Amino acid sequence: MLGRLNGKSLAMASLVLLLAACGGKTEEKKEGAPAVETKKNSISYNLGTDPRTIDPQLNTAVDGSIVASNIFEGLYKEDENGKLVPAAAEDVQVSPDGKVYTFKLKENGKWSDGKPVKAQDFVYSWKRGLTPDTAMEYAYMLFYIKNGEKFYNGEVSEDQVGVKALDDKTLEVTLENATPYFLSLTSLPSYYPLREDVVKENSSWAIDPKTYIGNGAFKMKAWNPKENMVLVPNENYWGRSDVKLDELRFDIITDDKTYLNAFKAGEVDIIDSPPSSEIPSLLASGEGKIHPYLGTYFYVVNVSGNNNNPEVVKFLGNPKVRKALALSLNKKQIVDQVTKAGQLPARSFVPEGIVATDGKDFTKDSNYLPPEGNVELAQKLMAEAGYSTPESIPKVTFTFNTGDGHAMVAQAVQDMWKKNLGVDVDLKNEEWAVFQNTRSSKNYDIARHGWIADYNDPMNFLDLWVSNGGNNDAGYSNPEYDNLIKEAQKETDPEKRTALLHKAEDILMNDMPIIPLYYYTSIVVANPKVKGWVKSPLGGYDFKKAYVEN
Repeated sequence: MLGRLNGKSLAMASLVLLLAACGGKTEEKKEGAPAVETKKNSISYNLGTDPRTIDPQLNTAVDGSIVASNIFEGLYKEDENGKLVPAAAEDVQVSPDGKVYTFKLKENGKWSDGKPVKAQDFVYSWKRGLTPDTAMEYAYMLFYIKNGEKFYNGEVSEDQVGVKALDDKTLEVTLENATPYFLSLTSLPSYYPLREDVVKENSSWAIDPKTYIGNGAFKMKAWNPKENMVLVPNENYWGRSDVKLDELRFDIITDDKTYLNAFKAGEVDIIDSPPSSEIPSLLASGEGKIHPYLGTYFYVVNVSGNNNNPEVVKFLGNPKVRKALALSLNKKQIVDQVTKAGQLPARSFVPEGIVATDGKDFTKDSNYLPPEGNVELAQKLMAEAGYSTPESIPKVTFTFNTGDGHAMVAQAVQDMWKKNLGVDVDLKNEEWAVFQNTRSSKNYDIARHGWIADYNDPMNFLDLWVSNGGNNDAGYSNPEYDNLIKEAQKETDPEKRTALLHKAEDILMNDMPIIPLYYYTSIVVANPKVKGWVKSPLGGYDFKKAYVEN
């Protein structure tokens, strides 16, 4: 996720991370949190913005993933200890060569309208994701399935895709290659089941609570744009006895100061990403806690050539310029003086905490970028690229999604680029949904970005940048890089696979279509009476077993 990308505040993974609100004052109605009567066992949780989509396969952001993951579930899921456990599946058998998975579904698995969950629902969903007309940016996540990529490219027929229902409760999946983290993939929204009759009968099924039918712990009762989403327990869920909440509400409050004030007034149960200026005092008081968050906050450079200004295309198309931009930044100063949430300056694109196939931290020996930067080398690279004077450098525009945290980082970076390299930068902020379209359509010069791990493997970060990849917002393309990723996907020897991925990151960090700033942390401020909720280091929130004490 889902990764995944994007979040609303610095301390969180990309653009919108999660907050939680229990109600709203009159003054907060402008922010979308009208006053409501709160039930005894009700939690309100603020998404910060309306998701662009909550279709599990079309969503690419953390906000939409949080909604979908509490209404749907895949074959497997993470439990409160981070361990993969069966969810919609009862168990699985894996062939000796690691290529064939046979899942038995739970006999009592049902959709929220009472119909049984069938193996055919997974077959339909996965093939839908692999159909180009679906326009699923995460389609490449399904390429692990036998002939998945070939079907996507029109090279084989649908019946040759390696997924089939042996009967209503038995799903057989054949992979292209043995994939040790495949069960982790089945926990992602890309792999959630979907009902063919629901999706095909109503093109707006994912925005209508009546047709947003899931197989998870909750179901959608109401979606009031710019106000809230109201979820209630799914009475047909196989694990209904574990669900204790009467209501789970996702409020839409965009301003970080507003939702912090709501928390302090007892109107919000959980908030993420409080204002940067408040983080030190919240941590000192114990109200705020730092949670691990496997992701990288970075800037993405448009190297696609899709720009109306040929001077900017030439400027940003030079890898020496991009490396100079990265090296001119003092990231330690940014995390110490601007973000203040315990983030670590990024030394690489793949963040700390990601475990390689050989069992070691992938970034352990990575040191592509010094935390304090290297201004002297940056200036030398600019001169070598032919941009030795400010007059020779075209003005560029940096685009980011609205948020005080993103704005403060952008201003710090703007100052450093001007002072250290003579680069003039115009700052442009856009509302979240608009910004996502701007970035994916490559209608920008440099843009804010962030990626949170969908599963704990370096591949989840490095396969973003293969040529024509669905989430390759840079428009980056390097055939050698593509080949290394493909080789790593096939390699079964742990040490050889890890070496291939390190070599791929070497190329990425030399070409520098992205500028890593820091590794994420998540600051969570929570009402101590709210229990049982689970925050994953992958960014998700699970409210299945949440409740309000007393």
